[in-house]
Amino acid sequence: MSGFSIDGFFSLEGKVALVTGGSRGLGLHAATAILLAGAKTIFITARKADGEQGIDQAVDRLNKLAAGKGLKGRAIGIAANVAQVEDIERLVKEVKKHESRLDILIANAGATWGGPFEPTPDWSSQKVLDLNVRGVFNLARLFTQMLSASGTPQDPSRIIVVSSTAGTNVPHVGDHGTIMYSASKAAAHHLARNLAVELGPRNITTNTIAPGFFPSKLANGLIEILGGQDELERDNPRQRLGVPEDIAGVTLFLCSKAGNYVNGEYISVDGGQRLASGRQTKL
Repeated sequence: MSGFSIDGFFSLEGKVALVTGGSRGLGLHAATAILLAGAKTIFITARKADGEQGIDQAVDRLNKLAAGKGLKGRAIGIAANVAQVEDIERLVKEVKKHESRLDILIANAGATWGGPFEPTPDWSSQKVLDLNVRGVFNLARLFTQMLSASGTPQDPSRIIVVSSTAGTNVPHVGDHGTIMYSASKAAAHHLARNLAVELGPRNITTNTIAPGFFPSKLANGLIEILGGQDELERDNPRQRLGVPEDIAGVTLFLCSKAGNYVNGEYISVDGGQRLASGRQTKL
């Protein structure tokens, strides 16, 4: 066909991205993929700058990776609590000191809480909902101006909500129940659909990545409660848990030319576990 080309389908050359919760785990995997795909600037934000899993070590790792591979991209760390609207407003101002536009916003920061149903402390529900739902809404709202300044009909800006397969099933009840977490992720899915319709005309697409179990600080405690990694791998149709490349691949698809016309969708990245009857459904 005339004009049809797949050249540069997965390139993010020259793009500017922000990844919340980007100092470790899935956020750092996504940031690494964006950097390797040629992005110009990647902003990493989390609550803490120092420590083994703080922003500083992640930025250092990313910039060393870029230098080692001869890439032009750079990572910049900005500490912020994206559950608080005042901190998001400050984050926008800090980002504008370095860049006038934003091509990619990955809302990855999340919180969970598990325990028996009736004694659930109300503060835990507030913590989960403030970060997983209200924080995502405010991030999208307050960064819309920068995103719309960059997006075009041919190459829209992207919002990616990193949710969970818990948003579409009921994975954990009982003594280790995560009911409000699951509800918050369902809300995040539908929030993304609403944003897709609201922001699509402004050349911004919004999609959701719904991971299953990836070994991480957030998931490791629950993995052990459920019998350990070996047992969870046996229950998974793919016979393994998630690895960094799994998140990298779907991130690049949704953020690049390949995903230009995908809007308001969610992609489960769990090896098909949500469709199987596994140990984690039997608590």
